Amino acid sequence: MEEKGIKIIQGATKVFMQYGIKSVNMDDMARHLGVSKKTIYLYVKDKEELLSKSILGYCDIEDQQMREISEKGLNAIDESLEIMKMVSSMLQNMHPSIVYDMEKYHPELFSQLKEAREKAIYTSMYDNMKKGQKDGLYRKDFNPEIISPLYMSHVNVLLNQHLFPFTKWKLSELYKESFVYHIRGIASTKGLEYLKEKIKHIK
Repeated sequence: MEEKGIKIIQGATKVFMQYGIKSVNMDDMARHLGVSKKTIYLYVKDKEELLSKSILGYCDIEDQQMREISEKGLNAIDESLEIMKMVSSMLQNMHPSIVYDMEKYHPELFSQLKEAREKAIYTSMYDNMKKGQKDGLYRKDFNPEIISPLYMSHVNVLLNQHLFPFTKWKLSELYKESFVYHIRGIASTKGLEYLKEKIKHIK
């Protein structure tokens, strides 16, 4: 895709993140991007394709950032906290209705996205747990192959609007609480002491 098309996709991503999905039509999108609808349609056939390219591109950026963190050579807890800060920052800029809108009005894209995210999260969490066990920061008496999908199911619960209505809770706050809860559950005594000191500085 040429540079202008890439800029349109990136701009559309910001619009969806700020205003949600259902509330934005293509006229709104063109106005926010400062281009005509005709220009947008040079690169996508409809809103569904624009949303798909925007969301999947957003996930690619998230995956790249996670890879960059994993390549820093940090210990398992520092690596986890770096990922937590990155994801929390991204969630703070996400409209609370996005997940709900996608699941209800764009189920195929939601299913594709969910599968891709679960695979990426599983790999990241599994590798981090193995590293932490090797370094002695995580307990050795748990199985990462079980805890990784368990963690993913835990994260999915945060998207349940009946339990955590977005009118009451920010997704970024829920994620932070869930993440620290998870690390406390798998950390060794050494890891817990290290985590407590790190959290003091984060606060």
